Amino acid sequence: MTIIYREGDGNIQALAGKTISIIGYGAIGRPAVYNLRDSGVQIIVGGDRPIQTQATDDGLPTDTIAGAVQKSQIVMVMLPDEVMPQTYITHISPYLTRQHTLIFSSAYNIASRYIEPPPFVDVGLIAPRTVGGKVRSRFDSDNQPFYSFVSVGADASGNAWTTVLALCEALGVLRGGALEINFEQEAELSQFVQQAVLPAMHHIMMTAAELLFQNGYPPEASFIDLYISGKFSEYMDTASKKGLLTTLESSTMTDQYGTFSRMERFNDLKLERIMEKVLEEIRNGNFAQEWTKEYADGHPRLDKLIKVYESRDIWDLEHQTLDVTADDGILPFDDID
Repeated sequence: MTIIYREGDGNIQALAGKTISIIGYGAIGRPAVYNLRDSGVQIIVGGDRPIQTQATDDGLPTDTIAGAVQKSQIVMVMLPDEVMPQTYITHISPYLTRQHTLIFSSAYNIASRYIEPPPFVDVGLIAPRTVGGKVRSRFDSDNQPFYSFVSVGADASGNAWTTVLALCEALGVLRGGALEINFEQEAELSQFVQQAVLPAMHHIMMTAAELLFQNGYPPEASFIDLYISGKFSEYMDTASKKGLLTTLESSTMTDQYGTFSRMERFNDLKLERIMEKVLEEIRNGNFAQEWTKEYADGHPRLDKLIKVYESRDIWDLEHQTLDVTADDGILPFDDID
């Protein structure tokens, strides 16, 4: 049975007298720092000169990465996956002692064996299942708390779970819930969504938009009804609270019949095989090897793919629609980060 930790399962007092170094002051690291600070935890931001300047301007104590690691007992590594291994090897690993706990926000490098922590430290995972900015904006939200995946990969001290759950409490994770899975599962699930679900969604939206244009529908109306209005995201938001089936059954009978009667048309075995292939490449390590080589070569294929994607005429029409809806006050933009 899957374990989900809730408020009360973590005790912030377990962090008393300890300093937490945050390595990575970006999409996840910066919101995490603010949440920890507001929970009364002692923190220090480790980074290069620009990061130190930014964090200092934010009123936070800073140091080099090596300096922050040496001044802390808990090291939270919140760097992008592609830069994490080299930073870890150069600036973190040489300074680890038996008193340290390593916490990762992504299991990718551990699962891929690009980072192998020493056996004498505790190793944990706290991986929020939301975009970085929401880690902060939903920190005090009773209506929209965020979920996280949590794990302990090594428990050298015997107290790793106490530390992980205390950090979850301080970060606000336990208000939504922290689901226990292993490092490999977190890495594979995250990659699967990125490589199977999001590509399919982008392809469907672009295909639908271009088909509507070809059949005489105004681009503004097409984009608004597809996703700019937020109707689709609101549908998924309701599904996140009540489930997909209940959300669909709450729609009008016309909508229900339209969805149920046409759903079987999309039961294409080719789609299932594509997803199976994606998952296989993730689990056997082929994707990790491919991306490592691509990044080491200066990511030429990625740059080319982005240019091809950006060159499509659809994006000019999308931006025109966004400009019109923003100028006319059609949509509420106050909540955009």
